[in-house]
Amino acid sequence: MFGNFIYFIVALLIYATHQPVKESNLGTVQTFLLFLLLIVCFTIFTWFQFNRLKIQLSRPHAFNLDHKFSGTLTHLSVLAIAIFAIDIYLLNLNSFFFHIPVLASIPTLQALFFIALFIGYLSIVWAIAYNLYVELYHVDISRKSYVLSNISFAIPVLLPWFLLSGISDIIFLLPFDFLKQFLSTTYGEIIYFLIFLFAVAIFGPVIIQKFWGCKPLEDGYARNRIETLCKEAGLVFADILYWPIFGGKMMTAGVMGLIKNFRYILVTDALIELLEPYEVDAVIAHEIGHVKKKHLFFYLLFFIGYLLISLAAFDVIIYFIIYIEPLYQLFNNAEFGQSTMASILFSLFIISLFWVYFRYIFGYFMRHFERQADTYVYSVIQNAQPLISTLKKIAWISGQPMDKPNWHHFSIQERIDYLLKCEENRGWVNLHDKKLKKGIFFYLIGLLLVGVIGYQTNFGETGKKINALFFEKIIEREIQKNPDNGQLYATLGDLYFRADRYEETVSAYENALALKPDNASVLNNLAWLYATSTDYRFQNPDRAVMLATQALLHEKSSHIYDTLGESLFVNRQYAKAVTAGREALKLATGDRSYYEKQLKKFMKGLDEN
Repeated sequence: MFGNFIYFIVALLIYATHQPVKESNLGTVQTFLLFLLLIVCFTIFTWFQFNRLKIQLSRPHAFNLDHKFSGTLTHLSVLAIAIFAIDIYLLNLNSFFFHIPVLASIPTLQALFFIALFIGYLSIVWAIAYNLYVELYHVDISRKSYVLSNISFAIPVLLPWFLLSGISDIIFLLPFDFLKQFLSTTYGEIIYFLIFLFAVAIFGPVIIQKFWGCKPLEDGYARNRIETLCKEAGLVFADILYWPIFGGKMMTAGVMGLIKNFRYILVTDALIELLEPYEVDAVIAHEIGHVKKKHLFFYLLFFIGYLLISLAAFDVIIYFIIYIEPLYQLFNNAEFGQSTMASILFSLFIISLFWVYFRYIFGYFMRHFERQADTYVYSVIQNAQPLISTLKKIAWISGQPMDKPNWHHFSIQERIDYLLKCEENRGWVNLHDKKLKKGIFFYLIGLLLVGVIGYQTNFGETGKKINALFFEKIIEREIQKNPDNGQLYATLGDLYFRADRYEETVSAYENALALKPDNASVLNNLAWLYATSTDYRFQNPDRAVMLATQALLHEKSSHIYDTLGESLFVNRQYAKAVTAGREALKLATGDRSYYEKQLKKFMKGLDEN
């Protein structure tokens, strides 16, 4: 089930990282027909895959069908993601929504359509998989309940995103410019996201349990026993709820909520009906362990960690895509255009980063948190035998192999084996706790290093240098394609000038003037360089006066008069410098202190000579 989380997040990343264009890559009719053809082919292929497995089920001595069923679900879900990406990137379905005003002003509505489309693809998989699922695991559940349970389980992923995006849309519709400006900055986006993330982490369980249709566990022996156990363990909660996931037929439990007023213990009908009371105690002790060991807080920390890593990698990824020559050539040769190819490559990098982080880093800690919650039973009840018998029942009732691997849990057999080791020697409990503490310590150290690197690459001097190199590379390649474009040379000269690379600055500006002699900005900047450079190789006061004078023929502004004044000043033409300084001060708007200071300098030179 947790795989659904990843599928939905990947779909959100595909949609969010795409840079849509206003025109579709194909004609309207061709796009629509290809869109329908993909759905039909996907449906037929899905039916074929599960029907093939169903035929194997009817044969005697069929082996590994559970593994094959899970693998087929995974492969088809990944195929659904691929088809969704084709809809976004190649068919460019977004282009058909540009002319709908309400979707343009509230982008979240358009995003909901595409997320609903992705849910539709996965629903095809689940609906067709249903018959085999029922036969394989011998469960009594309707097709509708099976599909809706798979969808509803992903709501904790979709709901925060929907609220985050929807509230942002509302803010931009309201007449509060300061809020809009704040959210348009990087700092604003980060602060808004963090505040919202903590708000959802605290209050989200209330909304989620309502959406799932959870009902309070009725008063009686089962509820009283759970309440007594929690009271003895010092766990405070808001309520104990029936969890109707998969019609309540799945033997499972859960806990959600960072604070006691919004913390819920979830149990299914099957858990209460099929387990002995002492086994239910063991399951609840496991869930108490999640709370007592602060696992819910650490899950929030890991999501913040992913945000930090993504921000740190953002500029590096963009620079890497543009800088690497084969990728740049791919952009140039792309039939669907450079923006589409750039979006595809950027999405691949982001999704790969997400997959590695959650599958291996987050997955590592999830598995070990589950083991720590398993061993916490010793803090609540005397031994782990009830939990061991519960795990065996889960394997038997679900029909799943004991050694079935799981990216977010250890296999049932691995969990049992570790508990048996703890039964013989309780030292294994402390050993695992220490192992986790070390893991979290090194994770936090790594996160701190990533944060420092991310700050430097995005906001520090390192980031400025990377951005300069990034734009320099783009402009140089554009010059290769358009060598007669004087503005490109001018922009390149500006980059060199800000980096104090004067030799390259002069070369770029001279090339710009050769192509466009009336560029006032280039004339002014080159004059300023010749007039103020401390490097004797680039001191040329006479040419500075000539260039500044030419610049004024095309644009009469305060900063150009100031350049002329500075050029005249270094040529010891103090009277003319004062005249130019007065013109600069006359035309100045806003803060005039700089031009006043310059005029005083020119007048002092005149008085002393």
